[in-house]
Amino acid sequence: MQSLTVELGDRSYPIHIGRNLLARGDLLRPFLRQPRALILTNTTVAPLYLDRLKQGLAAAGVDTIDLALPDGEQYKTWESLNLVFDALLANRCERSTTLIALGGGVVGDLGGFAAACYQRGMPFIQVPTTLLAQVDSSVGGKTAINHPLGKNMIGAFHQPRLVLADTDTLDTLPDRELSAGLAEVIKYGLIRDLPFLEWLEGNVERLLAREPEALAWAIHRSCANKAEVVAADERESGERALLNLGHTFGHAIETGMGYGRWLHGEAVAAGTLVAAELSARLGWLSAADVARAERLFVRAKLPVAAARLPVDDYLELMRHDKKVEDGRLRLVLLRALGQAVVSDAASEAQIADAIAARLADA
Repeated sequence: MQSLTVELGDRSYPIHIGRNLLARGDLLRPFLRQPRALILTNTTVAPLYLDRLKQGLAAAGVDTIDLALPDGEQYKTWESLNLVFDALLANRCERSTTLIALGGGVVGDLGGFAAACYQRGMPFIQVPTTLLAQVDSSVGGKTAINHPLGKNMIGAFHQPRLVLADTDTLDTLPDRELSAGLAEVIKYGLIRDLPFLEWLEGNVERLLAREPEALAWAIHRSCANKAEVVAADERESGERALLNLGHTFGHAIETGMGYGRWLHGEAVAAGTLVAAELSARLGWLSAADVARAERLFVRAKLPVAAARLPVDDYLELMRHDKKVEDGRLRLVLLRALGQAVVSDAASEAQIADAIAARLADA
């Protein structure tokens, strides 16, 4: 097991990464205020891993109840959130009861938001079971549900007390989901860690082959990058916004195409290449830089062309982005590979041209 810490003063918490951790109730028990927890999961993960987690907690003296929601981005809604509140209330859960999110990014985001709201805040623990959740969404305390006009537009910052990433859960992850997670892994190299990007260029096939050592190292390096950024800028007032490379364009794809049609990581991959294209049009990246990033996404089996939505639809959806300030869209772009910036330097016409250029390659 490897461990690192998200340094947030008295709200600091560990991230444990390793194999056979779901059965380690002793790792979770110290972070529960009372020996009782609600486990939130989904109908795909529950048959695979719920019993293992419950048995480990029972061995540590923890009573559990559980709720399995339907699986998919399209269920990250108010209706699903209310099902969580129904379960918490029906089982007389207290403010000191812990909510444990067992699943991917949807379960983690929705469960964290429910925990932030219930009785004005209850503790929660992230037990991510997808690569994307293990390297990104489970760390940092951003929780949310979707709205028809925009992804993750309704939510709260609510840090977990522990992140427990059992890499054994990746053995049952579909290939498409594994690739989607690699989009967020590659992101860290592009925004701030050029040596990691170079390592990925030499090892992406090992990750696709699910080699345990390579996966564990990539997860640890990704989490270390994110933990450092979150510790410096918990509420996304500055540096943390850089973690959204490709997300403004990617969220437009997810919303415009209908939640669940594109996986989040797929949309981020395509969106990152739109951002790279725009960076090149601003004179910051060379054509060779853009091609280098594209080759890595292709090798990771990710889409490199943006969804065929009208450019005007992209622009309208992007106007709902959380980085809009005083009506002006601020984008995460690349000054160089390994060096991201938040910038409003691009005009709407330049943004539209970059989107159109990536559409033309579809």
